[in-house]
Formats: sequence, C-alpha cells, structure tokens
Amino acid sequence: MPDLATLYATHPVWIWIALGAALLAVEVATGSGWLLWPAASAGIVAVAVAFGGLDLAQAALVFALLTISLALLARRYVPKSLFRPAAHDINDNVARLVGHQGSVVGAFKGRSGRVFIDGKEWAAELDEGEALEAGARVEVTGVSGAHLRVRSA
Repeated sequence: MPDLATLYATHPVWIWIALGAALLAVEVATGSGWLLWPAASAGIVAVAVAFGGLDLAQAALVFALLTISLALLARRYVPKSLFRPAAHDINDNVARLVGHQGSVVGAFKGRSGRVFIDGKEWAAELDEGEALEAGARVEVTGVSGAHLRVRSA
C-alpha cells in the first residue's frame, strides 16, 4: 500500500476532491454552515492543482487563504437567515393551533380553564377580558408552555 506522499504525488486532484467531499458530507450531517467554505476551497484548490500545477505546500497555502477569505466574506455578506431554522415548525402540533377556534369545556376559574379545540381538550389561560362560561367560543392566540393562551372569539 502506498504511503500518503506517494498517493498525493500521483493523484493530487483526487485528494483535494475527496477532502472537499468529506467536508461537505460533514456539513450536511451537522448543518452548521461553516464547513461549506472549506469544502468549496478544497474544490477550488483541486482545479488549481489540475491546471496550475501547484505543489503540496502551495496548495495548502491556497486552501488556507481561500478558507479564511470565504468564511469572512460569507459572514459579512451571506444573510444569517439562510443558516437559521424556520421559526415555525409545521410538525409542532401545539403551535399550529394558534388562530384556531374552539369552545370552553368548563367555566374558567380566574384566568385558567380548559378548552376543546380540533378534537382535543387543552389546558388554557385567558389573555384578557372577563371569565368565560362553559360553551363560550374562544380563539387561540399563543402557546405558553403546556397551556394555550386564548381570548373570547
């Protein structure tokens, strides 16, 4: 089995492509957004090695400079919203109830009570207004922990 120096000497382009692919695979697995730039840099270095004939030291220097430059440019110019998850998760069964209407199961005591919405009974807190009687219509205005925040509909 050849050593690493011999492998690099015979197939430098494939080494850089493999490095870029490995970095991209780790980026896909983690979703951090930071390994995109080293992966892209490795791809650019692979092209530079193929057409520019760079040796290992030059290629490593180009890789380091490109990685730093791309990361700084991305931090400055790429919108942060591309790397943040969406604020609303469609699989969040409780948050999706905001805006839905239902009815009061039993009279509210103070600001707490129970409501029936979308075929389920939920603990609820009044946002504002007077106490509600059983059967009154309510609208979900938000979620506070395990309780729905509701108001009279």
